[in-house]
Amino acid sequence: MKALHRIIEQARAAPKKIVLCEGDDSRVLQASVRASQEEIAKIAMVGDRVAIEALASAQGIDLSRIELLDPADSADTEAFAQELFDLRQAKGMTLEQARTAVLDPLCYADLMVRLGYADGSVAGAVRTTTDVVRNAIQIIGVQPAFKLVSSFFLMMLCEPFHSLKGGLIFSDCALVVDPSADELSEIAIAAADSARQLLMEEPRVAMLSFSTSGSARHALVDKVTAAAKRVKELRPELAIDGDVQLDAALVAEIAQRKVKGSTVKGNANVLIFPNLDAGNIGYKMAERVGGAVAIGPLLQGLKKPANDLSRGCSTEDIFNVIAVTVVQAQAAQNRNTIDPKRIKSEPVLSPSPNGRG
Repeated sequence: MKALHRIIEQARAAPKKIVLCEGDDSRVLQASVRASQEEIAKIAMVGDRVAIEALASAQGIDLSRIELLDPADSADTEAFAQELFDLRQAKGMTLEQARTAVLDPLCYADLMVRLGYADGSVAGAVRTTTDVVRNAIQIIGVQPAFKLVSSFFLMMLCEPFHSLKGGLIFSDCALVVDPSADELSEIAIAAADSARQLLMEEPRVAMLSFSTSGSARHALVDKVTAAAKRVKELRPELAIDGDVQLDAALVAEIAQRKVKGSTVKGNANVLIFPNLDAGNIGYKMAERVGGAVAIGPLLQGLKKPANDLSRGCSTEDIFNVIAVTVVQAQAAQNRNTIDPKRIKSEPVLSPSPNGRG
């Protein structure tokens, strides 16, 4: 998996501190220890210290390279509670409620990211997508350039039987159920940035539809074409085709016949699905029928990285997401790909988490 190897090597070149909060799960402990041993990340683990150490002892897991933090006895807990209260009091949260909330390892972990004690967070092996995304949005916050947080999968096509080789970005496949044209354009811009960060190549974006270049007339097609038009206005340098069918997005010969003036030319590395139905079905089809490896769902549009895991994830999956989060954290330090003045709106703090199997 050349693209994934590049991500791991990029992480190793400048490791960042990543916080996890599900140390009562052996998969999370094993992945965290491996990430630390292979020096792709500096790992902090938040949770019940006694329970984590007991599990590690029972499983023969060496925690000597992991920083353990228990909100119940941490010297920072009260300061974190005050920060949470200051952040959420306008929404009705009291200081006592904040003191209770901060004892939740997920909340504590995201406060570490917000306050600079960690560079990114990873959760979801046990917690739901709704929990992970809500905490990330409310505590870490949305980039000023965006109105919503969306998701993507890093799809790896590296087996000998794959005619198409390398990595692809699929978005949005897990969060935004039925994006408007403006929201779809944001998803496309965020996914293009994700491709540049993680695939380490220039993004080539296909705005997918059941229509190619106006071959069908329908409101769903109009949404995709409007979204593509807005992306072109905001990112005129970006290679993007839309509306475009999947075959024309990925097969050069078909693109040459069907997409006049194509800038992607059937060589897309970013596939933008028109809604969550299509995105969720698409990535699972590629994974289960096509044999692709799906890494994610990963989040985009946050001020600092916080990533979700599937509750069916393996130790290898968690390790890979830690590596991705490190690379995102590296990019977040010098983010300058979008001028916040180019998209003027207050952040939306309630996307619709859904679609994760």
